[in-house]
Amino acid sequence: MTKQWLRSSLYLLLAGLLVAGCASPQPEPTEPAVDPVETPDTTPAPEPPPEPPAFNAKGNPYVPGTTRLLNRTFYFDYDRAVIKPDDLAALETHATVLRNNRDRSVVIEGHCDERGTREYNLALGERRSDAVRSFLTSAGVSPAQIETVSYGEERPEDPGHNDSAWSRNRRAILIYR
Repeated sequence: MTKQWLRSSLYLLLAGLLVAGCASPQPEPTEPAVDPVETPDTTPAPEPPPEPPAFNAKGNPYVPGTTRLLNRTFYFDYDRAVIKPDDLAALETHATVLRNNRDRSVVIEGHCDERGTREYNLALGERRSDAVRSFLTSAGVSPAQIETVSYGEERPEDPGHNDSAWSRNRRAILIYR
């Protein structure tokens, strides 16, 4: 009986192998071989943020790309008409603004403190406004866009009579039109 049982088990095993070997594997579903067509992106591109304006309502320029007003007042040392190195970058930005806006012009006001004679202060204020004008024209601004005027000591920023007030009164101011 053991032989018969062993033989039966062997037949069953062979039959199982035969059935398993003959069974064809199920083919995996495949997608049809079609060239993919790129569909255009129908979502609209976001609009870039609006560029800030170049000038405020009073006509004063902003630092390009911002809404921060550009410094328009430049201070001088006592009895000097030499532009300070710290002011060169701001003046270069003014030159860029004026070159890019040929329809705009600027008046450069020269001012002094109260020390010195009226005539001397008018001449010194003129030298200060001329120094700024020279810088702007050398940076490519058309001379037709620039006008200069000297007020000497006549229009103080600070009415005081001390070093602090005098240092604030020694200046050149760019007035945009």
